[in-house]
Amino acid sequence: MHESIHLFERLPQIGAIPHATNDPAPSPVRTRPLIGVIRNARSHRNEGRSGTEELREGVLLATPRRRSELLGVLTDFAEKRVDYIAIDGGDGTVRDVLTCGAGLFGDSWPMLIVLPGGKTNALALDLGVPTDWSLDDALAAVQRGKLARRQPLVIAERGDERSQVRGFVLGGGAFNQVINLGQRSHQLGAFNQAVVAVTTVWSVLQAMFGRSGNKWRQGTPMRLHMADGSELAHRGGLPEDERYLLFASTLQSFPAGLDPFRDVKTALQVAIMDNPRRGLLLRLPSIFRGTASEETKRRGYHVFGDEAVDLDIGDSFILDGEAFPAGQYRLSAGPKLRFVVP
Repeated sequence: MHESIHLFERLPQIGAIPHATNDPAPSPVRTRPLIGVIRNARSHRNEGRSGTEELREGVLLATPRRRSELLGVLTDFAEKRVDYIAIDGGDGTVRDVLTCGAGLFGDSWPMLIVLPGGKTNALALDLGVPTDWSLDDALAAVQRGKLARRQPLVIAERGDERSQVRGFVLGGGAFNQVINLGQRSHQLGAFNQAVVAVTTVWSVLQAMFGRSGNKWRQGTPMRLHMADGSELAHRGGLPEDERYLLFASTLQSFPAGLDPFRDVKTALQVAIMDNPRRGLLLRLPSIFRGTASEETKRRGYHVFGDEAVDLDIGDSFILDGEAFPAGQYRLSAGPKLRFVVP
């Protein structure tokens, strides 16, 4: 659960997944709900907090220092049949919790609360959770009973379904450069939507005006096959086994007014740029708004949804801020999770 980006050598291994169901597991009858809180002490807003402050009755607080400790925490929560799990951290903390808990809860998770304590909180923004939302605010929202449902991305090795990771925003190719730039923006004090604005403008400038050997204009070995087995067409500008940028998500709204999946109706949403030709890059404003024309698509832009997508990628991909290794994967939408919202 460290805040810096590093490359995982392999995908996490999850335990046996219970039979898939979207029906929540029955909870004990309680006069007040039992809430398990997982606080990432290294998240941006949590730095300097001791984690020992008094909590009201019915709240269990855990502050794991390593990812390896999460499974034990979640096992304890599962055994105590918590009604809610509150995740106090950024998008990476949410990813780690959902990945570690997949084998415990399957498709039947307790209701979830996101407390946006990280430098980037795309899921919280999508859910309409303010950046200063506290545990007390969340507990008050629990009483109102308002919920939103989201399905995480599941990225699994095609040869071993137990090797998988779950999150909400995946990228590859030039996206990796954008994330690295975002980390430098954090060091300058820019967070959340400000990071999106800074990195978007700078990335476009680098891709537009960089020379052919510039890293911002290079392709990445990548092939994609749809659920029906057909390969996604390549419209030139790079070798057929390379693409310029991959972006996939199951979120419904994005920072800074971006809406690239406006007309996509499935939970799994994918956008691809085949090449960094300037004629395509000049059309990025319409791509960001989700209003790309047929001419834009003929130049090498794809935006679509599907039940699953097979991805062969020759370089690392980024999921919610951290890198995972090249390989052969299947992307799909996970179970419908219930989140408490304001």
